[in-house]
Amino acid sequence: MKTLNDIRSTFLGYFEKNGHSVQPSSPLVPRNDPTLMFANSGMVQFKNLFTGVETRDYKRATTAQKCVRAGGKHNDLDNVGYTARHHTFFEMLGNFSFGDYFKAEAIAFSWELITKELGIDPKRLYVTVYHTDDEAADIWKKVAGLPDDRIIRIATDDNFWMMGPTGPCGPCSEIFYDHGDHIWGGPPGSPEEDGDRFVEIWNLVFMQYEQFEDGSRKPLPNQSIDTGMGIERVAALLQGTNDNYATDLMRNLIIASANASNTDPDGPGKTHHRVIADHLRSTSFLIADGVMPSNDGRGYVLRRIMRRAMRHAHLLGIQDPLMHRLVPELVRQMGGAYPELSQAQSLITETLLLEETRFKKTLDRGLKLLDDELRDLPAGENLSGEAAFKLYDTYGFPVDLTQDALREKDRGVDLDGFNAAMDKQKAQARAAWSGSGEAADATVWFDVAEAGGTTDFLGYDTETAEGQIVALVQDGDQVQTAKAGDKVQIALNQTPFYAESGGQVGDTGIIKTDTGSVSVTDTRKTAGVFIHFGDVVEGTVTPGQAAVLDVDHTRRTAIRANHSATHLLHEALRNALGDKVAQRGSLNAADRLRFDYSHNHAMTPDEISQVEQEVNAYIRQNAPVDTRIMTPDDARALGAQALFSEKYGDEVRVVSMGREVGSGKGADKETYSLELCGGTHVRQTGDIGAFVILGDSSSSSGIRRIEALTGDEALGWLRTQECTLSRVASELKTSTADVPDRVRALMDERKQLANEVAQLRRELAMSGGGSTAPEARDIGGIQFISQVLSGVTGKDLPALVDEYKSKLGSGAVLLIADADGKAAVAAGVTSDLTANTSAVDIVKAVVAELGGKGGGGRPDMAQGGAKGVANADAAIAAAEAILKG
Repeated sequence: MKTLNDIRSTFLGYFEKNGHSVQPSSPLVPRNDPTLMFANSGMVQFKNLFTGVETRDYKRATTAQKCVRAGGKHNDLDNVGYTARHHTFFEMLGNFSFGDYFKAEAIAFSWELITKELGIDPKRLYVTVYHTDDEAADIWKKVAGLPDDRIIRIATDDNFWMMGPTGPCGPCSEIFYDHGDHIWGGPPGSPEEDGDRFVEIWNLVFMQYEQFEDGSRKPLPNQSIDTGMGIERVAALLQGTNDNYATDLMRNLIIASANASNTDPDGPGKTHHRVIADHLRSTSFLIADGVMPSNDGRGYVLRRIMRRAMRHAHLLGIQDPLMHRLVPELVRQMGGAYPELSQAQSLITETLLLEETRFKKTLDRGLKLLDDELRDLPAGENLSGEAAFKLYDTYGFPVDLTQDALREKDRGVDLDGFNAAMDKQKAQARAAWSGSGEAADATVWFDVAEAGGTTDFLGYDTETAEGQIVALVQDGDQVQTAKAGDKVQIALNQTPFYAESGGQVGDTGIIKTDTGSVSVTDTRKTAGVFIHFGDVVEGTVTPGQAAVLDVDHTRRTAIRANHSATHLLHEALRNALGDKVAQRGSLNAADRLRFDYSHNHAMTPDEISQVEQEVNAYIRQNAPVDTRIMTPDDARALGAQALFSEKYGDEVRVVSMGREVGSGKGADKETYSLELCGGTHVRQTGDIGAFVILGDSSSSSGIRRIEALTGDEALGWLRTQECTLSRVASELKTSTADVPDRVRALMDERKQLANEVAQLRRELAMSGGGSTAPEARDIGGIQFISQVLSGVTGKDLPALVDEYKSKLGSGAVLLIADADGKAAVAAGVTSDLTANTSAVDIVKAVVAELGGKGGGGRPDMAQGGAKGVANADAAIAAAEAILKG
């Protein structure tokens, strides 16, 4: 029996040997088509190749594309579990030609693969063609030898594919398999075509034309091929069934569900197991591709799928969380083909466990309240919209879950009444927002969020994507166009640009549309809307346009390196200074990081060195940086650090990095750093490159601030330091290693010379500088020496005063120095006279005469300064007046 994994490898291998480049599946969140909620076909990742916007180094490709149809116009959710072939998640095998081969080769490839490689009986195959496509019909006759009655011409759009109202388009050709007359149904185009006997297994799209706004079509210069084969349907027929859920992969997931719930896989709970198996795939792959459960957008669709599966587990009688226990089996089945599933296994498991644990309370309460509402409701009557809204708004029971529960009771919901109640609540919320004290222009973003929804952030996984412009805002008002030279704020339905938050600065980059280009200078967030601040540098942009979004890669790389280093720094500080250290703010910019933390005194050089070395050790460890989702309480119980001022919701991202080593503090932990954080980070700690602390300073009372560099900035700083040290060594005529000793010797020598110079200046001053030394004069019975000096500094004066006082034995001394155009004053009084005469009074009087203010010291020694020595004689006279009393 060919397993599903066998079919996938056979398909890709066949086209690889026929010159096709095997490309990995694109993420479920489309990066190049903002109109799609999820990737729903294999051609999504090649859209720009088909339109000619992009070229690659191959013209043939083949893929196994993961797809989800559970939102928007492609929504199979409500049918899943109740039919044989509906899924929220499925795999589409495809081969593509970008202007290389066309109909003849595409049809030949498909026929050979199906009948030869996969061994499907050609007698059971039928094909359809567009009713005017004689070329395709003739090729099928030639290649497959099919008679006219097995080539069915279809005149509807079912066999004509269009990318949109305009653009590439062309006829289709579908391949159907006949499961036999024991199953009801007729061939395509017949009244019984909706039966299960004839099943479409492959669709070939011939991109032949370009359609214009006036409805006309012209042949494309490069005609292309886009095909899709549903692997689940092919696996079913190869395994002798027409039920996708009976195939090996789905059956193994169903058995895992039955074993975990201790129930019969084929008993009364059969439908529940099918829902669980299907939804396990879609939820796990969505989480692996970066979608997290939320209350809007893609996150809401994910939550809806998860909760639908969880309700079916509840209907099986399961009391404890079930879904997370099935993840290992899913990884075993599909992890080889999709390595992202294995890489995200822990994240998937924890997200499912968290959501199911929380939802269990909501479900028990909601179902009880629903039963209460139905008790007095007449048979067959729908639940009122008000009651459904009460369940949703007050008790957190989503309306789609209410509908799913009522479906089994043959009831529905008054959706008009529900929507009216929802609109009323939105109006009240908007009024509350307007009066909440937010910035005056913030209400416009509430309007944007209400009309177009919040922004889906794609930036954890990519730095390039396509988005759709939801709104343009200038000066607080929405506008319909912005032209070159305008400053504008742009809202998009999805974006890879990170909005400033948690200390990480907003991204910059480029937004391009078909008509214009915007240079993004900052990104912020209000009311769940990411606001891209920018300058229109070319053309015009308008709401509704598709846009190519490119984050400045170099800048983002530097920012995330700094952010990840901040986490390592925080833990290293706790290890060096104690658990009392707590983060008190941070800045993660492109050129540096800043980290504020609680600590009462400056770090010692040894402590700084210890922290720096520890951070670099974990950088060199090059350990993976992992993200997990959990409740804030669970995260803190696990030991995760949180920013004291940050507000956290019901679910938080927990970022872990580094493997704990050694026997010191924290060695019992498996993970080195564990923090609550919504920012972007490196994938491996080694991506940080290097870490250098520039300094530790005081930020405010009890708060210290570290400035540091990482990556190229750190290396550049180290190179600059090295060059400076080399120049110093060259000037000192020594090696760089000997610079400290040489500098120390020079400092000692300088100190000794300075002392000698000071002593010589004092001796010169005492000797009169080559002139007659000052003589003591009797002033009011006190021996008094005064002198105006040059070539002496202010700091030399106290020693000279003491020497003069020593010579006098009893008396007073006044010295005025002309120091670089300013006056330095010092006065001294011997201790026997200080009871009646104070040096402070002398200095104040002298300084005042010299044009200065103040002066002070002790009664026996005082100093001061003034603008200059021009009035030196008057100043000396003022001192004599003090002595005379």
